Amino acid sequence: MAGEPQADCLFCKIVEGNIPATIVRETETTLAFRDINPQAPSHVLVIPKAHHADAASLAAAAPELAADVLREAGHVAADEEIVEHGYRVVFNTGAGAGQTVFHAHAHVLGGRGLQWPPG
Repeated sequence: MAGEPQADCLFCKIVEGNIPATIVRETETTLAFRDINPQAPSHVLVIPKAHHADAASLAAAAPELAADVLREAGHVAADEEIVEHGYRVVFNTGAGAGQTVFHAHAHVLGGRGLQWPPG
């Protein structure tokens, strides 16, 4: 069920404290931690604490929580001092788009030039 912790979800286990992560911010509804395979000098994941499979599911079921994730992405960028030079917020939705953990999460990337299109 959406919102409920999933026993097989890596990010739910991080939220519960069962798997360690380098946490950089935490609110009542969100958790932000460093990506273990960074793609930029600053690469932080911002997740809702409640389980939602992807960004589209999150936005449909809990738009206020989706807003919390985006707000925290901005705070992470400020904390990482990447606002002035620009940063990217990416939600991969579905395996074909590169989503490997099916718990909604925003990648906050910055600290180097980010070309478009990516890849």
